[in-house]
Amino acid sequence: MTHTTHHNDELKAEDIPLLTRTLFALIGIAASLAFFLLLYWGLRLNSSIDMLILSTYDRPLYFWPYMVFTAAAIALFGVNAALLAYRIRKWGVPKWRSSAKEQGAAGVGSIVGLVASACPMCGSTILAALGIAGGVAAFPLGGLELKILSVALLGLSTWLLLRDMHSLKQACADGTCPAPKDPSFKEKDRPLLPALLGLVILLGAMGLNMLKTDPAVAKLIVNTRLNPNYTTVQKVNGAAADTKLFDEVSAKVLPAKGFQSKIALQGAIPKLAQNGVIDKEKFAALYKAQGGLPTELKDVLTSASPKPILLTAANANYYINLLWPLGLSNTMVANNKSPIAGKNVNNFASTGGWTLGKEQNGGAYFNKFSIVPLTPEQEALVVLVAENTYRPCCNNSTFFQDCNHGSALLGLIELGVSQGLTEDELYREALAFNSFWYPDTYLQTALYFKAVKNTDWENVDPKVVMGKDFSSVTGWSGTVAKKVAELNLIPRQQGGAGCGA
Repeated sequence: MTHTTHHNDELKAEDIPLLTRTLFALIGIAASLAFFLLLYWGLRLNSSIDMLILSTYDRPLYFWPYMVFTAAAIALFGVNAALLAYRIRKWGVPKWRSSAKEQGAAGVGSIVGLVASACPMCGSTILAALGIAGGVAAFPLGGLELKILSVALLGLSTWLLLRDMHSLKQACADGTCPAPKDPSFKEKDRPLLPALLGLVILLGAMGLNMLKTDPAVAKLIVNTRLNPNYTTVQKVNGAAADTKLFDEVSAKVLPAKGFQSKIALQGAIPKLAQNGVIDKEKFAALYKAQGGLPTELKDVLTSASPKPILLTAANANYYINLLWPLGLSNTMVANNKSPIAGKNVNNFASTGGWTLGKEQNGGAYFNKFSIVPLTPEQEALVVLVAENTYRPCCNNSTFFQDCNHGSALLGLIELGVSQGLTEDELYREALAFNSFWYPDTYLQTALYFKAVKNTDWENVDPKVVMGKDFSSVTGWSGTVAKKVAELNLIPRQQGGAGCGA
């Protein structure tokens, strides 16, 4: 009996090829999943899948190559890991000289892939750490070339590994390489299979846990009717009611007549032009193809603008490029403690991305000019509001102005404080401008408050909405996006402003 049991536990010859393939497949899958988690972590530092789609989907020659090259990099990383494991089992650990090229290519490819995973418009954090000025804004194709380079390096690593193994196979006959071992699955490898399977399950669970808060994934779940609430909600009032609610909320978040601000540009923009922060010729050239600046902004670079801003869907993006250099260059004592201050000041999307000044890098203007003078008390109010307002392209406060929207909102707050607005008024202004800059995000937020909290948009506390829970990418994804998707409150996909506006 004992002999029979022992015999049944032994590996059968016909099982070995299948178990061998399973072993290396699990190694490759685990490596790919780990690389995916690393890439997604890099993306979520500054953005989300939903924001990536909103920012780039209308550019098919960017969006689809970005997706394809990302998938290719993930797959190639897994292939590299499996090949390397096979090479080690058969010929041992490679010597440095023989493996430097393939391991170097794999390592560089992985790093480049991680960098390129950041938000195409706002991904400055990782690039800044590597000393690449301006984040992806420093690249003509908005970071797509990094994806291509990553795939090319990983492909090169795969080819070099295959060539190395082929050379070893040919050369071993004359004794110039280690004697090959049998890489097949063996009795001693039994514990590896459940361990690798457990690792794959763990990495998969971690990935799902990270992805479930991304609004794009939540929408997909609802649209495929995997969520049990989908049918129930549809039966309440039907699709027509959803459209009516959406249109009602849209009219409040993005009024057709625009938002009448209490803040005026006054003489700030001409001062920026006088100091070279805005180059008149570059600025004019940027909008020449669009027929020039709108009528109300025709003389904005040369004349003061005393009238309060009337923000509309048509002019919202113009104000990003007018307020951006203001927030970037205006002097505040507190800016000495800004997260972007210091040796890496040139390496953020807000600095390296500002190319409409006389200097090549906007970092040269950071905290340099007294465009909007502030008393110590006023500066304290600016910092208070800036540290408590966020933007949905990343997890950073307005005071951490690492992208154009951060600098623009900081500039707006500085103007508002200098013109006597109260703290409550400043939060309301910030919310209105953010709403026109990120329409999709705040339409969904308004739907959330109406459907979940039974609170109309005009009655929502702007300070709450502009806080981390509702305006940072992670906070918004967890509090708003998931619930809005579960309740199927969006009858159609809307576009939004990305960090590249």
